[in-house]
Order: sequence, then structure tokens, then C-alpha cells
Amino acid sequence: MGGKNKQRTKGNVRPSSSGRAAELLARESGVVPGFVGFGNSASQEPGYVPAVHGAEEIDNLVDADFRLVLRKLSKRDAVTKLKAVQEFGAKCQECDSDVVKGVLPYWPRIYCKISVDHDRRVREATQQAFEQLILKVKRNLAPYLKGIMGHWLIAQSDTYPPAASAASVAFQAAFPLNKQPEALSFCKDEIMNVLQDSLLKETPDTLSDPQSVPEEEREAKYVRLLTSSLLALKRLLTLLPQTDREALHERLAQVINQGKFWKYSKHKSPQVRGAFYEVIAALCEFAPQLVQAEAARACSAVLLSIDDSDPVVLVPLWEAVLHILSSIEDCWTHVNARKGVLPKLWMLLKEGGRGMATALHPNMLPFISKLPAEVTNPKLDFCRTFFSSIIQGLSSERAVASPSECAAIVFATMECLRFLLLQNAGEELEQRALQTSLLTEQLLPLIDKALGKPDLQSGPLYPQITEMLISWEKRTTGNESKTFQRLLDDFWEGLGNLCVHYVDCEEAEQVALEGVASLLQIMQNPSKQSKRKKAVKICFTEPEVKGQREGPSSGTSVTEPSESKGKQDCPLRSSHLLDLVCQLAELNMVYVCERNSERHLRFLALLLHAFPKPQVFQVLLKSEDGKPEVGLEAELGLLFENPAVRFLLQRVVVWLQQDEIKDTDFLVDMVFSALNCCASKEEQTLILNHITMDLKWGVILQIFQKVCADTVRLEACGGWLRGSVLGERLVGLAHELCDLGLKGSPSPTSPLLSLHNHSWTLISLALSQQHSNESLIGKVYVEQIIERLHATLSEAKGMSDAGNMEPLVSFISDVASNFFSSVKGCLLLAAVEELLLTIFQLCAQDQTITHLSDALFQKLNLAYTAGVHSLVTQLGAGVTKGTFLHSVAEWVKNQFLMSPLNMKSLQFLVQAVQNLAETLASAQQSDCLLSQFICCLTPTHEEWNCLRNALPPQWIKQPLLCGRLKTTGKYLGMDEWKVKGSSRLPAHLCACAVLGKIIFLAVPDNEQQKETDTSELPDLRHMVAEILYALQWCEEMEHCPAMVSEYHEMLQDWNVAEKSHSNSSAKAGILETLFTRSREEGALWSLTLANYIQNSKPAASDIKILCGNMESFYPLSEQSVNTIQMLCPFLTEPDREALIALSIAELLNWQEREQDCALSVWACLAVLHSCLNAETPVEEEIFLAVIATMLEWRNSKEEWFFFNSDLGKASAAELVLPVEMMRFLCWLVDHSPTVLGSTHWDFLLCSMLAWLETASECLGAYWNPWVQQFVCANCELIVKLTEFFTALPAGVAEQMPPELSSEWQEFFVEGIYNLLLPLLVRIPVEFTEPDEPLFPLAVVVAVGKALAYIPVQLLTHNKLPARFVVDQKSSLPDAIQTLLNTLAPLLLFKARPLQLAVYHILHKVIPLLPKSDYESATARSEDEDEEEPCLSPPAAIMSILTATEELLENILGGVQVGEFAVVQPLSMEHCCILGYLLAWKLLLTFFQAAPSQLRVQYSLYLRKNHSLHKLLLHLFRLMPENPTLPGQPTDMASKETKTFFTESLSLSMCQKEGSQYEVPHLACSVYYGALKHLPAMVRLWWNSQEKRVFSTVDKFTTKYVSSVLSSQEIASVQSSTQTFESMTVKARSAAREVIATYSVDDIFIELVIQLPQNYPLGSISVESGRRVGVAVQQWRNWMLQLSTYLTHQNGSIMEGLSLWKNNVDKRFEGVEDCMICFSVIHGSNYSLPKKACRTCKKKFHSACLYKWFTSSNKSTCPLCRETFF
Repeated sequence: MGGKNKQRTKGNVRPSSSGRAAELLARESGVVPGFVGFGNSASQEPGYVPAVHGAEEIDNLVDADFRLVLRKLSKRDAVTKLKAVQEFGAKCQECDSDVVKGVLPYWPRIYCKISVDHDRRVREATQQAFEQLILKVKRNLAPYLKGIMGHWLIAQSDTYPPAASAASVAFQAAFPLNKQPEALSFCKDEIMNVLQDSLLKETPDTLSDPQSVPEEEREAKYVRLLTSSLLALKRLLTLLPQTDREALHERLAQVINQGKFWKYSKHKSPQVRGAFYEVIAALCEFAPQLVQAEAARACSAVLLSIDDSDPVVLVPLWEAVLHILSSIEDCWTHVNARKGVLPKLWMLLKEGGRGMATALHPNMLPFISKLPAEVTNPKLDFCRTFFSSIIQGLSSERAVASPSECAAIVFATMECLRFLLLQNAGEELEQRALQTSLLTEQLLPLIDKALGKPDLQSGPLYPQITEMLISWEKRTTGNESKTFQRLLDDFWEGLGNLCVHYVDCEEAEQVALEGVASLLQIMQNPSKQSKRKKAVKICFTEPEVKGQREGPSSGTSVTEPSESKGKQDCPLRSSHLLDLVCQLAELNMVYVCERNSERHLRFLALLLHAFPKPQVFQVLLKSEDGKPEVGLEAELGLLFENPAVRFLLQRVVVWLQQDEIKDTDFLVDMVFSALNCCASKEEQTLILNHITMDLKWGVILQIFQKVCADTVRLEACGGWLRGSVLGERLVGLAHELCDLGLKGSPSPTSPLLSLHNHSWTLISLALSQQHSNESLIGKVYVEQIIERLHATLSEAKGMSDAGNMEPLVSFISDVASNFFSSVKGCLLLAAVEELLLTIFQLCAQDQTITHLSDALFQKLNLAYTAGVHSLVTQLGAGVTKGTFLHSVAEWVKNQFLMSPLNMKSLQFLVQAVQNLAETLASAQQSDCLLSQFICCLTPTHEEWNCLRNALPPQWIKQPLLCGRLKTTGKYLGMDEWKVKGSSRLPAHLCACAVLGKIIFLAVPDNEQQKETDTSELPDLRHMVAEILYALQWCEEMEHCPAMVSEYHEMLQDWNVAEKSHSNSSAKAGILETLFTRSREEGALWSLTLANYIQNSKPAASDIKILCGNMESFYPLSEQSVNTIQMLCPFLTEPDREALIALSIAELLNWQEREQDCALSVWACLAVLHSCLNAETPVEEEIFLAVIATMLEWRNSKEEWFFFNSDLGKASAAELVLPVEMMRFLCWLVDHSPTVLGSTHWDFLLCSMLAWLETASECLGAYWNPWVQQFVCANCELIVKLTEFFTALPAGVAEQMPPELSSEWQEFFVEGIYNLLLPLLVRIPVEFTEPDEPLFPLAVVVAVGKALAYIPVQLLTHNKLPARFVVDQKSSLPDAIQTLLNTLAPLLLFKARPLQLAVYHILHKVIPLLPKSDYESATARSEDEDEEEPCLSPPAAIMSILTATEELLENILGGVQVGEFAVVQPLSMEHCCILGYLLAWKLLLTFFQAAPSQLRVQYSLYLRKNHSLHKLLLHLFRLMPENPTLPGQPTDMASKETKTFFTESLSLSMCQKEGSQYEVPHLACSVYYGALKHLPAMVRLWWNSQEKRVFSTVDKFTTKYVSSVLSSQEIASVQSSTQTFESMTVKARSAAREVIATYSVDDIFIELVIQLPQNYPLGSISVESGRRVGVAVQQWRNWMLQLSTYLTHQNGSIMEGLSLWKNNVDKRFEGVEDCMICFSVIHGSNYSLPKKACRTCKKKFHSACLYKWFTSSNKSTCPLCRETFF
């Protein structure tokens, strides 16, 4: 024993074992102790759980795996136990039977323990494992049965159903059904031992260990065992054979005699009580002698608990009650019925069974049948109490809420009532009194109560009453006929009085009247109302026979089965019912006629519906006065003699025509009640035709609906529906409705609107309803109605502006939709197809034109979709001429060819056609229908040509100026270039949009290739080619209207281009088609070809096959040049070399061509340039030959070069040749400059300058794209030459002519830029509107790029016309001032390239400007006593800031600081903000270049006019909240994330992608510059802001800027080349520290400067290092001074340290501190103390004194307080 992990005693090789101890105990005492739970049994009987003998042998006898599992089963943890049981079951299933048999000796003990475990999962798993064990060992279980069976039987009665079920399954697996009693008989004594102990000996504390198990768990286990044991006892009694039961009587008596057993009837647990009563019932049934022996205790326990209404207890309790009443004849002698039993029962019944009526009340009839006379006397009082109690229960809360509870009470009431009447059916005085009491005091009041309660009316009461009357009628022929006849007479008399009471009242309640009608109707036909009615068969036996409701009975049946016989009119044979109906009808008619009571009229309708009999109608006609009309009698003949017909015509029709009655539904029911009395269909048709002429449309609609809802009525009224009377009235109604709708529909509040709704519903119903695949009304009338609807819709379409047509169109749409979807073959009528076409046209037009709401538009869409679907699926429509689809295609084609469409109109048209195509695609039986429709829709080749020619030609400008297309093009005048386009889309685009949306529906992708391409869609590739052409046109259009951009986006959203590349059917042949078009027409077709090749990436072999031999392109035409230019990048190198060879050959023989010589030369140069751009290798001799040829042209064809010519008069064909020459020369300079000799260079440079002079003289012609191309090509040549001469490649300089470089620098550079700079300035003067298509934006970009290389010297000595501003203070030279005044205003010109060109030029000259201010500042007198001087930055720049600040306030004023304002690229706002930010970048560059003294004065100026304050507020509206550079991978680590602060801004003049990020990036760049160059001013601004702005700025700067700025500051200290005498500076980047060491003689000072996290917003901390030879006070002063300098100076740390060092040096030189700021050098203007007091001789800074005087309002010395002079 002892700890688990302790070392064992030497020699003790076996662990301690409880099993071994038990064995040892057995050996020594000779007795195996019995263990019953944890208690000690008082008796000497052995325990029922046998101890395991020889537990140590388990190791030898049991399999090792089983051994481990068996040990786990003894664990206390529920989860461990559960897994062990499951594992045990699995092992039993897997192992051999011999292995499993080894477990059997140990299983009983384990099973008995775990089968009653507290965890229900363990119990269930135990039974499942036991089943596996049984299946494996089978008969071998027999020796161990007795030890198991008791607990096994208890387990089968487990309160947890899955566990009980598993135990029963195991029991069935062990024993077949016929063997089970035998098995139980074999173990009956052992079972009784277990059950007896469980019921009488066990307690919660003996079952479970009180020390380890909580009380609640112990109690629950005990209650469960009690319940299971009681149920097991019942199970044992039920299953044992009779002989064995008798053998057990003695053992059972031992249980029953115990008082503890009877106390279970009062146990607090309902489960225990319920199980106890089940045992009592079983004992009564199987061992009645034992119960009779304990009669006193049994009767008390059962009958006195009769009011126990717990759901678990009630059913077994009443089973026990009935068994006690049957088994113990003198039971009532043991209990007082009147005091102890019946009062409890009455209370229970009054409360409706307390929610258990369905279980309780069926026991009432057997219960009262068992009551002896001594209990029920006096019988009359007993019956009154019983029925009043049970009927009162109907008013209980649960009975009212639950129909099933209510029904159970009603059933019980009626059963008991019938029983007592049958039991007392004699004619004696007492019996008659009882009968009368039951009838008048119970039954009739119950009916009276039901008449006022709809829930009782709908229950089983009325069918039960009817059933009772039927049985009474049957008994009128027997022995007791007199009694039952009297009962019947009394009942009908009482019922009649009751009904009359309710009807004979002017204010009769509707519920009561409906109740009366419902009762009479059920009496007439009980089978209709009694839903789910049980077929009850009740047998009453003699009182002395056992009264069990269920099971066979030996009595004589006194009632008939409750089901009525056959289908007869009325099961009641007497005339009482009909007499009562006639009486009520006659009485009712008085109220209807004399007092116009609508309630009574409704009641009459219900009566007639249930009793459509001539007798009733005859009674109703009695009140008629006078004779009928002679005309009616003559028209209807003998039919008029029918009372029902007369009542219909004289009364019902009149009521239907009255306007006072709004709801006519019940009157329409009267019509059908009257028609039911007609003998034939012809008579019904005749009557309906007659009344149709006079009735309102709403009534006819109701008749129509009721006919359609009932097939019998439909058959009967077929003649009326198809007849001419109704048909002509409906046609007339359609005309009337359409005319009324066209005049203007009624308002929503008008009473006509409801009439409208009824009428349209009737038309829709008449058209859409079918019977036997035929329309209900005549076909001719259907066609007439449809024709009228079509005519009206066509008229309404044309009158859409004239009034509110929407209701009319909506009604027609609803009618058409119903008609199309429900009537088969409806589209065989021509009028229907025309209606469908009109609906489609309405859907395909813009809603702003048709004035249709969205809801109505959707309705129309659904209508025509339903129509098309019906057309295709039912008729298999074609697309031949005259058909619906052909008409639609022609109309749509006409729309996009002829009608001018805007974007919205086009979208509606496309949507309608798409819906139609999708419907065709889904509904067509074959694939050809949609293809035929598309073919019909597609324009012809001639039409396509016309559409293309109508496209505006301005598309050519963009590809021409980008160099993507070399073309002479069609010459357009200035006015044509001005046109921006109309508000309507070109027809070509419309056609492409319609076709682009639907062609891929006809040829879906990833299909197996069919012959659809050639046979069904022969024009597919041409269609796709046209769509790609339209897309290319949109892409090339510059300054296109917004509508074209929207169209382009729409087609891109549809992925039309992608589908054409990926769709196998569409892909075939497109490349060939585009190539052919390019060869024939060139221009835009060539661009389309290039785009298609780039996106679809065809194989090189396909292109080779397409092009064939290169000679086929020669002689070159413009179209060939276009095609070659596009194909060059995709051609093989040999092909390009062949093209060069052919072009050079044609070029060298230029003189042989007399006509179009210039064009031929241009074509050759264009092809040569295209091949060179594709990096084709060319020998130098070819270049020499070409340039030699160009020199020839210079001599013989100088007009080709356009030197000193007017470009405005030149044609496009003439201008393209010099452009190609420039491009060729440009390529030579860039790639093969060594080829050029001295003569060639002279020719090149002189030509370049001559072309530039020509361009600068023809500024007015810059609107022409070909002139722009000329200037751009020239500027590109200048850029290449500048780049070449600026950085000559290695080895090239030696091969160049010797004087070339100096000539370039001395002559050509000045000549170029003296022309280019004025040209840039003149362009915005000549072309004032940058948004106009005429503005030469490409020229501005080209000139700006060229001017980026202008030397600064040429800027400072420029030759621009002088420009000065009045009152402008400036110390700048005139040339520089002129340059600033001329260029600065252009920063705000609305042309981005011009703004950036000006910025780049000014950026070169800005750093030179502070020099002039410095010279003037040093010359200024130092004796000024005023405020510290401020100096303005360059006035031209400041004027830009002043001009834009107010504009920016207007633009950004509504945006809060910290929120991001999105600026639309290239808008007016974008231009203004861009100019403002560029001006600030220039200003910050100016600050950076200024010396410290001037920077103070400039910053003071900015502080006074609040410029920086405004800038910073604007920046925090323009910088994004997350300034991350776009286009980065999302998984990038945060430290590598690039932001607008870490990446420099590239202000390129070319418009590039990401223009939307330009302003945010520029704003971040400006903020970064402000923090870097003006940190003190930004810090001052930040500290003055409100809390929200303060926090926003701090967070943003800390997160995105501080780390970048501090890293750069530390890096600049580390890399600084600045040296100080007697001071060294070091930096630590990781710690963000700078350490300065100052040493002079014996003095040593070390300062540590720490940068804050939010640098430069936060204060820089200066900490003390080592110091030697300096007083503490002086040391503190110097630290404070350094901190002040670093905080308040707008410069770097190095500049602050330099200032501080100068201050300390001056101190050591003997200069005294200013006694105001305690510093030698002033913190802002860096001046020394010079102003001395005449009295105390102390010196002060001028600025300090000025502040002292202004703040103190005195002019005294700060120290001696004498007046300061």
C-alpha cells in the first residue's frame, strides 16, 4: 500500500490487489462476503452482486486487451468509463468467441454495477456492448444468467429510452419472443431478490457513496432505480406465464405487505408515482387476489389520488382506477365517495382536466358505467353535478386554447349523455325527469353555448348531435319507440325555439346566425363537416361485468357505428329538419324584405346553400305580392314555374343590382343554389344568359370565378360561357375600358378604379382560363378582344405625353401576360402577334420617352418574354418574312440604323433584345432559330460601310501623335477639329452594342465545333470584326464626349473583346478578316488588327501564313505601310530584313517614280523606321546610303524639307515626309552616331535648327495634328541630340568630328533654347482654351521635355520680352525677374504638361534667388530699432499662392482636416491644386537654398500672412489616410511597405497611369519638405491646433513621416562633411541619437540629442553627457540654449549645433549674454547683443528689447529700470 510512485519493499514483486485481499479473506473465513452497495444488509441472505473469485487469475484467464478494458471499467470518471464500455463492445465484436468467453465470469459483477450508472451515455453503451457480448458467446451466457437477469430487466425499464431500447434489443438477441417467458421463469427468484432489495431496502446513501457523490446525484440515481424497478416488476408480471405468477404470489405478497411500498403512491417524484400505478394495474389484472387482500390500502392509494393531474401520472392512475373498480367489488366501502373521491373529480372536470383532457375524459364513460347505485343516488343530482362540471370545463383556459382538448371534452360529454339516456330510457316518472333534465338543462344549453362560439361550432359537437339523432330515429321502431319519439319531439321543439330566438331578432349576431346555419347544414350532411372523425364503437355491458373500453366485450351493443350509411341527401329520416329550415327561412325573409337586414340575407344564403330544395324556395315566395312580368313568363315558359327560378329572378337579381350591398359573394352563392334546382344544363344556360344582361361586372366576375373553381359547375355552365350573350358583353366591356383608359385613367381615390380593376380581371380571366385545351369563351370573341387591346396599346404608345396612360398599359400588360402564359396556341391569332410586337417595342424604348414606371416596365418585360416563350415552345416559330421574329428584327435594325439613340435609349434597346435572345436560346428546340434572328438583325456589307464612314474621323489624332500610326489621313479643316460630337451615339456603335450582347448566346463557348459558324452564322467573324473596330475607335478617340466613354466602359464590362478572343467559334477567321480589311483600308483597321494580335497572341506561323511573301506588300501604299507597321513586332527577323531590303531598293531608285514620288519615299522611310524600331540588324552601308539620298533631296528637292515654309498651307501628305526624316535621324543619333561624318552632322544640325525656326514661325497652324507631329518629331530630335552631347558614350568622342562638340555648345544650344523658351510662352497666348480639341497638348509635352535640358545660364540671361509688375519689390536682376513674372502665372494654366514644364524650368533657377536677397540684407543698416525684419520670398511665387489660397478654400472648405478629398484628374480643381502644390515645392526649394539668417526673415513673413498655416490645413485634406504606394503585394512585410513618403515623386509631363495618385503623392512630398525645411514653423502650427486636428496630425506624422525623416536626419549627420573646430559630432541611427563633444583647453562638454517618436513635431530632448570645467548654472544655460535653437530654428540638427557652438565660442571670447534671453546669439535672427543701456551699460538684442517694450508697455531697461534711450 502507500503512494503510487513509491519504491516497493525489496522482494515485494507484486502490487497490492483488492481482489487478492478478498480471496484471502474468503480462504480464512470460508465465506465470501456479499456487497450490496455501500450499506450493510441486516438480513443473513447473501448479496446479489457476487464477489469476483480469484481476481488475480484474471491475468492468466483473460486476454491482455480485455484485461486492460476491464480495469478501466472500474474507474470513476464518466468519460473514461464510456470509452472503456465502447472499447469493450468493439473487442467483443472483433475477438474470437473463445477469447470473449474468458470474460464471462467477471461480467455479471461489472454489468450489475455499470448498468445503473448515473451517466445515461454509459448505461446506453453498456447495453450495446452487452448485445455484442451475447452475439459472440450465445448459449455460453446461460450459467451467468441468474446473476445478470435482475439488473437486465431493470435496464429494459430504464427511464432513458435509448438505454431501455438497447437493453431490450440485447434481450431479444439472447432470447426469441417465445423463449423470453421461459428465461424469466428460470431466473424469477433472483429477479425478485433484486427488485425486492431495490424497492424495500435501498436508499440514496446505500446506492452511492455519500462521501464522493453529491446529494442531488444520489437522489436522482435512487429515483431512477425505484422507477425502473417498479416498471420491471410490471414487466415481469406481464411476461411470466400464469403458473409462475402464482408461484411468485408469496414473494409478491412480501412486497405488497410492506408499508414502504404503499407510500410510493405519495412519492414526490411523478415518475415513481406513475410507475407505482402501473404496477397496481398489473397486479389487478394478473394477481387480483393479492390486491383484494390489501383492498383497503389499494383503494385508498388509488381512488383518493384521483385528482393527480401530472402528465406522467394521469394515464396509469386512471388505468389503475378502472382496474380497482373492476377488481374490488366493495371498493367504495374502503373510501368515502361523496367526500373523498367525487369532489376531487368534479374539481378536475371543472378545470378542463388541467390540460390533460385528451387523456382524462375518454375514461369518464367507463368510470360512470362502473359506479354503483349507492354512489350515484339520487341520480338526478349526480347527473346535474357531473354534466355541469364537465361542460364548465369547456370554458377553461386550456380547452379554449386547444381544439383537441375541447374536442375530447365534447366527445366525453356526448358519450356520457347518450349512455345515461339509454340507461334511463323507460317511461317511469324518475326516468322521464332525468331525460327531461338531460335534454333541457344539459344538451340544449350546450348547443346554445356553441352557437355563440365559433371554436365549438367547428368541433365535433354538431356531428355528435347528428349522430345521436340518427340513433334515436332508429330506436323509434323498437321497444322503446315511445320514449325516443318523445325525446325527438322535445329536442326539435327545443332546438326550434332556440333557433327562432336567435333569428327572430333585428340585431341578430352574425356568429350565432352562422352557427345555426352550420348546425343545420351538418345535420343535413354530417360527412362534410366531421374532419378526422373517429369511428367510435361503444359497448355498454351489465354493471357486474368488467368495464374495459378496449378489447373484446361480452355485452350487447346498444348503439350503431357512428359512420353514416352511404351517400344520401339527409341521414335524418324525419321531416323535423326541413320543417325547421322552412320556418327559419320564412321568418328570415320578413327581416330581409321589411327591414333590409344584410345579416339575415347572409343567413338566408347559407340556408339555401345547404338546402337548395323547392319547398324552401316555395316558402320564400309566399311574401311576394302581385303577379310576375308577362315578358318573363313568355320568355322562360314552363321554367318560370320553378320556385327557385322565380325567386332568383324576382329577388336575387334585384338584390344583386342594389348599390348598397358591397359584398355580393353570398348573393352569387344564392344564384348557384337556385341553379341547382334546374333540371338540365340548357335550363341553367338560359337563366344565366337572361340574368347576365342585367348584372354588374363585379358580379359576373364572381360568377365566372366560382364556375372556374368547380369542375361540376364548369361542365354545367359551359353553354353560357361560350355563348354569344356573354361573349358580346365582354367584347363591349373591352371597348369601353380601352376608350375610358385613353381619355385618362381615374385617380386612385376614384370609385371608378375598383370598377376598372374588376373589369380588367374579368377580361384577363376570360382570356386566360381554359377547359380541355379550349378557351372558356368563344374563339371569335377572344380574337376581337385581343385586336382591341392591340389597337389601344398602339394608340397609347403614341399618346404617352398626352396624359397618364400608365394604368391602362398596366391593365393590358397583366391581361396579355396571363393570356400568353396560360393559353396554349394563343399566338396562332394574327392579332396576338401584333400585340406582342407592340409590347416589345414599348420595352425597347427609353422610359423617359414612354413615361413608364419601373414596375410597369418590368411587367411588360415579363409579358413579352412569356409570349415569346409560348411562341417558340408551342408553335416552333421561324424567322421568315411576316413572322413576329422577323418583324422584331426589322424594327430593331431600323432603330439603330435610322433613329438617333443616346446612351440610355441604347441600353433599353439592348436589354430588350438580350431578353428576347435569351428566351429564344432557352426555348428553341434546335440551335438555328436564334442564329436566324441574329442574321436578320445584322446590317449588310454596304450598310456596314456606310455606318463606318459616318463615324467621326477625329480618332486619328491620338495614334498619329503617339507614332502608333503613320498615315497621311483625310485632311480636316480647323472647324472640323473643333467639333466635339453630338449628343447621339453613331449608328455603328449602336449596331455593335446590340450584336455584341447577343451573338455569343448563339455560339456559346467550350462547345464542340459545329457547322453553325458557316451555315447558321455566316457573318460571325465580320460581326466580331466590326465590334472590335468600334471598340478601337472608342479607345482612340481623344476629347470624346462622355457618352462615348460610357459606351466604351459598357462594352468593356460586357467583356465583348475577351469573348471574341476566347470563344472558339468566334475566333475562327477573325485574324484573317482583320488582316484583309487592314490591307484594303488601313488606318483604324490596322490598329484593330494590332490590338487583336496583342491580346489573342496567335502563333508566329499563323502570322507568317497570313502575310505570305513580303514582296506582296510592294509597291507600297498607305494601307500597306499601316499594315506593316502593326505587324513588324510580330514578324520574324528574316521577314523584317526582306522588308528593309525592298524598301531601300525602292528608296534608292526614288527618281524613277514620276508620280507620287514624295509619297513613295515617305512609305519607304516609314517601313524602314518600323523595322528599325523592331530591332532589326542593319549594316552601316545602308544608313550611309539613306543619308546620302537625303543629302541629294536637300539639293534637288528642298521643298520636301519645308525650310522657311508656311506649315499652315502644307497638306498632310507633304508634312509626313520631313517627319519620317526626323525620326530616322533621331534613330541614327540614338543608335549609330558613329556612322555620321562631318557633312552628315552639319546637315543634321542645320536641318534641325531650320525645322525649329519653321515651327516657331507657324504657331497659328498648331491646331493641325500633322503640324503638331512635325514639331514633336523635331523636339524629340533635339532631346536625343542634347542627351547625346551631354553625356557622350565611351569611345564615341574620338570618332566624332573634332569641332562638333564645341559648335553644339557655342552655337546650336543657344539657338535652340532661344527659340524653344519663347515658343512655350507663346502657346498659351495663342491657344487660350486647353480643353478645346485644337489645343496642341502634344507640342507642349514635346517642348517641355526639350526645355528640361536648358542650361541655367540661358535662363538667367534669357531673351524673353521684359515683364515687370507695378509695386513689386525685388532685388533680383531684370532677366530673372522677367523669367519669374512670365513663367509663374503659367503654373495655373489648365494644361498639366505646361504646368510641369514651367515647374521644371523654375526649379533650375530658384536656388540662385536667395543670393540677391543676402547681398541686399547685409547692406541694410543694422541700427533699426523696430521689430525684427521680415523678408518676402520671390513675389511672383507668392502671388501664385495668394491667388490660389482662396480657390483652395472654396474647393476643400467642406472637407474636415484629416479626411481625404478625392480630386478628379485633369479637372479645374486638379489644375488649381497642382499649381498651388508646385508653387510650394518651389518655395521649399528656395528655403533650402537660403542661408540661416535669411531663412528667419522669410519664415517670419510666412508666419505673418499665414501661408504655411493654410498650406498645412489643405495638405491634411489632400493626403490619403493610408499613403501606401499602390500596386504593392499585400503580403509584403510592414517594414518594406513603400509609401508616398519613402518613394520620390516623378513629375513626368507625359500622362501616365495612376494620375489619380498624383495630387496625393505631391501633397505628401510637400508635407515632407515642409517638415524637413521648416520644422519650427510646422511645430508652432501643430501646437496651436484644436485637439482633434492636433491628434490627427500627430498620429499621421508619427506613423508615416517621422521614421523616414529621422533616419534621413541621422544619415545626414553621419555623412556630413562639415567640420567644427574643437567640436566633434557622431550619430547612432538605432538609438535615434546625435552626440556632440565640445572641448576647449581644460573644458570638456558632451551633449546627447535625442529625436522624439513624432520628430519633428515633438521637442528634441538634450541630455547631459560628461562635463569638465563648467559651472552647473552655465551648463544648464547652454543646454537650454541648444534645446531652444533646435526647437525654434528652421534647419537641420547640424545647423542647430553650429549655431550653439558659435554662441559658446562668443561666450568664451568675452561677449556677455543678453539679459533678456540669456543667450549670446539670438535664437531667431542669430544677431549679437548690441543695444546698450546708458546707465547700467548692459547690452541686449534688438529683437529682445522690442518684445520687452511691446509686452510691458514701458521703455525702461530690464535691469536698472532707467528709461532706455
